[in-house]
Amino acid sequence: MNFATYPSLRDLSVIVTGGAYGIGAEIVRAFAEQGAMVGFVDIDTTRGEALAAELSGSATVRFEPCDLRDIDALKTAVARLEAAHGPALVLVNNAARDDRHGWESVTPEYYDERIATNLRHMFFATQAVAPGMIAAGRGSIVNIGSNSWWEAGGGMPVYTTAKAAVHGMTRSFARDLGPHRIRVNTVVPGWIMTERQKELWVTPEKMAKHLERQCLPDPIEPVFVVRMVLFLASDDSAMCTANNYMVEGGSI
Repeated sequence: MNFATYPSLRDLSVIVTGGAYGIGAEIVRAFAEQGAMVGFVDIDTTRGEALAAELSGSATVRFEPCDLRDIDALKTAVARLEAAHGPALVLVNNAARDDRHGWESVTPEYYDERIATNLRHMFFATQAVAPGMIAAGRGSIVNIGSNSWWEAGGGMPVYTTAKAAVHGMTRSFARDLGPHRIRVNTVVPGWIMTERQKELWVTPEKMAKHLERQCLPDPIEPVFVVRMVLFLASDDSAMCTANNYMVEGGSI
């Protein structure tokens, strides 16, 4: 496939959360290929440092290790990335973990930890970068949602609760930040064939059942989520905000 190059992304300061592996790592690579200055945070120091080293020869990439459940650590990491690359004009709130869990076993402590892992950091990362975007008079924030709750998926109720909340957060921030020409959108992936999904949950039977539900007949690779993120970060989407952009093959 031939994909687009976005001149408006060149030399732009971008921050990606959860950028060390999976879809996040592909997002980091794609922005680097576009010539952006990419900063990313992740709890996985080994993978984060390896990705930064991989890309260091051809792009401006910086990694900050961070447990996003620690909001003070998150704010410090954002400040360091902005000190290195300038105020972020693109934020991709990607970090999340779709660990399976039954509703019967959820404790208040587990619930709070899952919300901290899958939702809370998005709010505070947005809060951290917004002043720089306001000063610049522009910016794009892309939140990664999930079609799991749209499909009424079971087996991970705190995860789907958090992902449903992402959409409300997106629309509220789009309204509050819109007067500063800051756009806020949600990318909604379907079942994306990351290595984690393949290792933990993909079976021939589950895949066949899932593809029956999709309008399109092919499994969805991470690159297609990445391409939507790039579009929403670029000037090509300058009048797109407060909306959901589905990358799920027509499964809803």
